[in-house]
Amino acid sequence: MISGLYLITDDSQEERLLKKVEAALTGGTKIVQYRAKDIRPDERRQIAEGLKALCQRYEAKLIINDLPELAHEIDADGVHLGQDDMSIVQARQILGHKKMIGVSTHSVDEALKAESHGADYVAIGSIFPTNSKENTTLVGLKTLNKVRKAVRIPVVAIGGITPDGAFEALNNGADAIAVMSGVMTDTDPARAAKEYSLLFNRNNPAPNGKVLTVAGSDSSGGAGIQADIKTITLLGSYASSVLTALTAQNTLGVNDTYMVHTDFVVKQMEAVLDDIGADTIKTGMLSWGGIVSRVAKTIEERSLLAVVDPVMIAKGGESLLDKEAHDSLISRLLPQSYLLTPNLPEVEVMTGIEPRTIEEMIEAGRNLQELGARNVLIKGGHLNGDATDILLLGDEEHQLTGPRFDTINTHGTGCTLSAAIATFLAQGYPLKRAVERGKRFVSLAIEHSVQIGRGHGPVNHIQAAMLLLHEQASID
Repeated sequence: MISGLYLITDDSQEERLLKKVEAALTGGTKIVQYRAKDIRPDERRQIAEGLKALCQRYEAKLIINDLPELAHEIDADGVHLGQDDMSIVQARQILGHKKMIGVSTHSVDEALKAESHGADYVAIGSIFPTNSKENTTLVGLKTLNKVRKAVRIPVVAIGGITPDGAFEALNNGADAIAVMSGVMTDTDPARAAKEYSLLFNRNNPAPNGKVLTVAGSDSSGGAGIQADIKTITLLGSYASSVLTALTAQNTLGVNDTYMVHTDFVVKQMEAVLDDIGADTIKTGMLSWGGIVSRVAKTIEERSLLAVVDPVMIAKGGESLLDKEAHDSLISRLLPQSYLLTPNLPEVEVMTGIEPRTIEEMIEAGRNLQELGARNVLIKGGHLNGDATDILLLGDEEHQLTGPRFDTINTHGTGCTLSAAIATFLAQGYPLKRAVERGKRFVSLAIEHSVQIGRGHGPVNHIQAAMLLLHEQASID
């Protein structure tokens, strides 16, 4: 059965190619297609055998492009043929009946022909414009949908597919998503592959997705790890947690804090990840430098998709990090963050820029990307007017604007937003959609907040989750 992320190799030299493919396999790649036509026979066999060993280690399938003889020699899982290559019957004579044969197609007729001739799966494309292959035929999502309805064998969508495009392709019936440059040219193939791989969670039963939150405890229940667990659970995922600090606090403020020893923080993380695992991780209050560095190291070693909420400044303005923790956050955690979600005071502390306009928010966000953050969401709640956030998605810029509500019950909004984004990512939403849904969830939670306590009360997680679920049901 062909399903999941289908990685097509590029023309990298052997050592670099194997290293990138292994990183992609750690990120969840399920099928690797080796393109080897222009490589010397002795060299391509050596590379193919290296790829086979990697695929066996990570329980992935290895498909050889265009060369059934090579697939037979190394006992690969199958071969992929183009329209101008040998026939399926000829390839079957070389490989036997237990191996897979896939065929590139560009129309419903070609897909039906491939199926009738014994193909085990078809690839349809190019779905979107691509620069990785010359003379490509652009077929689009409509043709993909028609092919899915016409054939009974698995369908692989190929061509110019970004994570957002992959989400659309899956919604139009693709069983697998073929990607080359989106992973192979990325500076971090493991996280790039993970970003695609999570999209296949989208139709899993509840609890859908596993989210690990690493944060401090809020005894009032409005923020911190309590808000995270409420958010993750109410939105339909499985929540696990690592405590970094205990606080004695209520809606009026924080009375005292007790830090958890770094070694025990690491033991909590290892215990959860070694058994349950995590699709995404969300970090909140990390308190001091030792914890920040060790958490960053774990994220790096396990290639986790981390939503990092840099909890640096309390609502009253006091710093929540000492100098060591601040330096560790900048130098160690930022480069491991898949999405960084600072508010404006935190942006100022990290960049020295005090954003007062959208343009200054973008400038500060680019600085944070230069420091290592893969994507950045700058929350604009401290500016006047509508609540406009800036999402820097790689090189893209997006403005996300929401209404303001006349209430003081906003305790825990930052924790809730980052936890919601991590949850939607784990459930199979690409990043921009996850951020948009997270922002909508927080807006509903603020709008429907009720007064609890005598100070800044919490947002209404349960009402927001119910309303968001109702909105989604009406769309579906």
